[in-house]
Amino acid sequence: MMKKYIYKLFLLVIILAGSLANAQSVKGTVIDSDGPMPQVNIAVKGSNNYSTTDFDGNYSISSVDSNAVLVFSYIGYQTQEVAVSGRKEVNITLVSDVNTLNEVVIVGYTSEKKSAITSAVTTVDMGELSKTKVADVGQALQGQVAGVSVSSSSGQPGDGMEIRIRGVGTLGNNEVLYVVDGVPTRDINFLNQSDVKSMTVLKDAAATAIYGSRAAGGVILITTKNGSKGKTSINAEYYTGLNYATNLPKLLNSDQYLTVLDQAWHNSIGNDANAISPYQKAKNDGSVNGIALANTDWLDELFRTGQTTSFQLSASGGNETTQYLISGGYFAQKGIIVGDNNKYERINFRTNVNSSLSERLKVGTNIQLTNSVKDKLSSSGDEMGVIRFAMFRPSIFGVYKDVNDPTYSAANPYTDLPFYLNNNTETGWSRNYDSAMNPIAIANLIDNKLKAFRVFGNLYGEYSLLSDKSLKFRSSFGADMTFTHDKKFSQNFGDDDGGDSRFPGQGRINRPTTLTDDMAQEMTFTFSNTLNYVKTLNEKHSINALLGTENIMNKKDNVGGSRNNYDNTTDAFRYLDYGGLNVDNYASGTSSSWALVSFFASANYGYNNKYYASGTIRADGSSRFGPSNKWGYFPSVSGGWVISKEKFMEKADWVSNLKLRASWGQSGNQEIPNNTYQTLVSQANDNVKIIRYGNPDIKWETTTQTDFGLDLSILKNKLSITTDYFDKRTKDILLTVGLPAVTVGVIESTYVNAGIVSNKGFEFGANYHNDNNAFKYSISGNFTTLTNRVEALQQYIKNIEDLKMNTRTTVGQPINSYYGYIFDGIYQNSAEINSQLYSNTNGVVPGDMKFRDLNGDGQINADDKTFIGNPIPKFNYGLALNGSYKNFDISLLLQGVEGIDRYNNSRQVTTYSTKLPLNSNAEILNAWNGEGTSNTIPRVTFNSNGGGQMSSAFIEDASYLRLKNVEIGYTFNPEMLGNANLRMYLSGQNLFTVTKYTGFDPESTSLIDMGTYPQSKSFILGLKLNL
Repeated sequence: MMKKYIYKLFLLVIILAGSLANAQSVKGTVIDSDGPMPQVNIAVKGSNNYSTTDFDGNYSISSVDSNAVLVFSYIGYQTQEVAVSGRKEVNITLVSDVNTLNEVVIVGYTSEKKSAITSAVTTVDMGELSKTKVADVGQALQGQVAGVSVSSSSGQPGDGMEIRIRGVGTLGNNEVLYVVDGVPTRDINFLNQSDVKSMTVLKDAAATAIYGSRAAGGVILITTKNGSKGKTSINAEYYTGLNYATNLPKLLNSDQYLTVLDQAWHNSIGNDANAISPYQKAKNDGSVNGIALANTDWLDELFRTGQTTSFQLSASGGNETTQYLISGGYFAQKGIIVGDNNKYERINFRTNVNSSLSERLKVGTNIQLTNSVKDKLSSSGDEMGVIRFAMFRPSIFGVYKDVNDPTYSAANPYTDLPFYLNNNTETGWSRNYDSAMNPIAIANLIDNKLKAFRVFGNLYGEYSLLSDKSLKFRSSFGADMTFTHDKKFSQNFGDDDGGDSRFPGQGRINRPTTLTDDMAQEMTFTFSNTLNYVKTLNEKHSINALLGTENIMNKKDNVGGSRNNYDNTTDAFRYLDYGGLNVDNYASGTSSSWALVSFFASANYGYNNKYYASGTIRADGSSRFGPSNKWGYFPSVSGGWVISKEKFMEKADWVSNLKLRASWGQSGNQEIPNNTYQTLVSQANDNVKIIRYGNPDIKWETTTQTDFGLDLSILKNKLSITTDYFDKRTKDILLTVGLPAVTVGVIESTYVNAGIVSNKGFEFGANYHNDNNAFKYSISGNFTTLTNRVEALQQYIKNIEDLKMNTRTTVGQPINSYYGYIFDGIYQNSAEINSQLYSNTNGVVPGDMKFRDLNGDGQINADDKTFIGNPIPKFNYGLALNGSYKNFDISLLLQGVEGIDRYNNSRQVTTYSTKLPLNSNAEILNAWNGEGTSNTIPRVTFNSNGGGQMSSAFIEDASYLRLKNVEIGYTFNPEMLGNANLRMYLSGQNLFTVTKYTGFDPESTSLIDMGTYPQSKSFILGLKLNL
């Protein structure tokens, strides 16, 4: 009997020994078409032995039989089984089942499988987004993500984007927080579009709370490309294109201009109806002051064909331990305004290195260098607004003076004052015409360049504390350093109007020539440390827990100076040393700093791949707040239920995935000036003066958000749908309040917490793709509804008015609602005036604008003003189509907004205003000229006609539908080019816009349109090469 047991034991030992002899460790890398894939499941088929890939796609799994089969699986990708066949290294490329990049979601210092996400998160397909050629990476999101509104501040080269996630929550800073490879920033215009691998938008507070006091405006996580194991890969792309101004208004030609002014002169009080006006005389003579009348189309003179050029080059590769990527790029855009002061250039260099120093220790770095030069030509119609002056300057003026004119010079050949003659500063020009500046002179003679050099990146180390790599410690040091040089040389030009006796003979504009030279440096350092535990227990319990700390330090210094009266204006003398002395010169210099100390934690638990629960908490201590409110706490909770995993759904095989989500959380906003809690004083000798009163009780803005969502995929993942309802409420909004001057003197405004703002809405996104036939295609669309409302203001603040923008913020209305009179037509006769106005103190006559008498008291005054427009869109949408057939591909993107209004000040001035010596829009030819002739445009006159009052006549519907991009490409067969991949493409951008808005561009983000630099229509030809 004993021999029998000894024999069995001996046989078992032999079998185990044989198994151990055949067992081995297998490692490798899992990638897809875009590079390494993190969190891919690798399991030994038929066993409980499994592993997952790390962030760089690497994995290692022990105790694997030499004849085993490895199963690689990931949501959205085809599961693959690979025989080990005695190999110690197995590398694999997964193929997508769904045409998206949602395979990995990077969320708050860690990553999660899409199936485990319980918050509102969207990762965009950069492969498709890259087909829209943009200077600012953020613009590529336009029309692509539900809940995200993306608008250009203007079409000027180098101008930034305005991105809003789920509405406008405050009157202060609504900016998005960007996190680029783990380093936070508020600005991503330094990024090269071709360097970006993925962009993930965190929309609800459950996703953003982990970023605490900086996340109230939403968070966008950006991951740049890195190298992968294998031979060196070379990628190059070049494109160039032409840009054109479109949708230009039609202005009056010379004959129409003089005809309208003649009519206005006769309609003005004090002018003889039978007399010949100076405008009719000029028309009869064909000249003024002996200078012939011109017929200038100023918009045609101002706009030209612009050009865009881009070249990008990268090399990547690596071995088992170290991977690298090096890239460089050049982007240049020459604007659509004439002259040489309307350009933007950017040079990028980036390097990325990741290295495994051992089985457990990894280190890496990602450094980006950017140098940019931007011409700061006025793009919004403000001071020296070239577009605004091109609309205003009368067409009877020529662009250039006659070379025989004694005031002509090669350095200043442009016309200025109306029909200026013989340097006569008293009577040498006609006062009958407006003296709007010559826009061509502005474009050529004002040189304002902003140069910026930026260093952005991080160094990190990651160590696996456990052998199965389930517990990892990661430390990262990030740096964001920007050095700027803002140099503005305002050269004197124009005619001498005798306005300053200190500078006789100098022109009236930029008198004297001035140089303003400012330099600044800003440095932000981020030091973060995290401990992350990711484990699946018994194949049912998934855990992802995180603990972390973060320290952020910011310091900014700037110095500046100014000098005037330059005798020599050539480039070599445009420095401070060469300016005149003791003529309004100045020098300045300041320094500021802030710091943030943070502790945070998150946990995600999943049971049986069906039920998920998550929670986060962050504590932020900020130097911007006083001792009583220095710390803020931002929690969140969320849950998810994958209904499609339930047994009762087994027969519904057409449903690939059905998940319900719910979340609640809080995030904050600390974006106020430093030290606002302290009283600011100045001292001169023994005299101490209060500059600003501090508020020791100032605290964070807190945004609380509730979200309910549904994710649905059907038809074997061909059709995927995501919907969300959100309720976002921001309290303690930060406002500035001024104290009465009679009480404390004139001091700066004090910051207070003074309001509550809500944003509620519904989001819908859908994607359908079909790759079963020769023609492969996908269609994706999204829309968002939004209701913005001020719920409360501080008890002593009834409303907040902006008199320049003509907006009012008050309880029950959207933020910055337009406020004024309701335009109710044109008074046709005296009887109508007498029947509606009991008191005509404003001297209204037939042909003047009629405003609604809201309180019925028979007079029009401030009591009749009301809310007349909403500048926040109620509906955003986008539609994208992509298709391919054999070697051809095509893509199309439509984007639009509805329910948005804008104050068109340019139309007010050129169509309704009484400042008629300016040029006018051609629609003024349809102005009222007798009873029944018009009920929309008032009579032309130099007296008041109501056009100077803010009314709904100038608040226009700025809704639009725009064809943002169309691209057609052809990829050559690799065999033709020695296995190189070459794609040629032709694209068009902003090809057409459907809108009722009469301004240059309905997309402008400004509350008031004073002549905004428009988006241009572009045609681009490009080549993309992969070796």
